Amino acid sequence: MSYLDKLLEGAKVEWKPLGEIAELVRGSGLQKKDFTETGVPAIHYGQIYTYYGLSTTDTKSFVSPELAKTLRKVDTGNIVITNTSENLEDVGKAVVYLGKTQAVTGGHATIIKPGRLLLGKYFAYFTQTEEFAIQKRKYAKGTKVIDVSATDMANILIPIPFPDNPKKSLEIQNEIVRLLDSFTALTAELTAELTAELTARKKQYEYYRDMLLTFPKDNLMA
Repeated sequence: MSYLDKLLEGAKVEWKPLGEIAELVRGSGLQKKDFTETGVPAIHYGQIYTYYGLSTTDTKSFVSPELAKTLRKVDTGNIVITNTSENLEDVGKAVVYLGKTQAVTGGHATIIKPGRLLLGKYFAYFTQTEEFAIQKRKYAKGTKVIDVSATDMANILIPIPFPDNPKKSLEIQNEIVRLLDSFTALTAELTAELTAELTARKKQYEYYRDMLLTFPKDNLMA
């Protein structure tokens, strides 16, 4: 049982198809050669599993306003999820866009626009669970390139607490996100501290190693 499952224990939970609680819009177009130094914020599907974390307020890339007119729009609070990758693990990676300026995305990604029963970051955390992995595996197609279509993604079941009370449902989802954010921040802090400690110990080891294994050259036997 995942930590998310434990947080939901005791709550009235209904598993709902994603397509019932959110609008899914499949992207199209957008290649790396389209990127510009400035312009309209753009999220490329490949960057979701190589650059972004669970959420972002800024985008790594931009496109011209002219091209942006032809691409799918990403509003604040929307989720961009990958449909395609060379491996199953990276399919279904999600990032919540929290930027104030409307962004765009292209092919191999789907924009998920949450309805009144779904909090974007709650869904993004759910995509990291084993339950989500099991479901996406069922819909995955391809061998060298793995794809889960937007249509199939819409069939994936999401646990929604108190679905008959949207306000209470979002309150619980917010609390789950708050707790998971805290654990994520703590993990990152501990990782940074351990990395710093290991680096310091490595330098200490190298110092004493070099000191203990360095001898005056005039003591060498002729």
